[in-house]
Amino acid sequence: MEAVFLTFILMLSIFLGFELINKVPATLHTPLMSGANAISGITVVGAISLAGTGQHDMAQWLGAAAVALATINVVGGYMVTDRMLAMFKKRGK
Repeated sequence: MEAVFLTFILMLSIFLGFELINKVPATLHTPLMSGANAISGITVVGAISLAGTGQHDMAQWLGAAAVALATINVVGGYMVTDRMLAMFKKRGK
């Protein structure tokens, strides 16, 4: 029964996230990307703390994978934000 409840929450959050992102105007994507990068930075810190607990081998592997994926997310997000901000800079001659 718990799996059904958790699956329902996952599906609801996917639908809600998709609908919210579709409603955001293009001018707000850069500030939202910066906010998402900050949240992903918090995820990196949490993943590092979980990966270093030394509990079980599986927990350490999952923690290391979480650190790697969250780091890729942060770096990629900052690269996209930088590229978007570069579009608004005036080009010098």
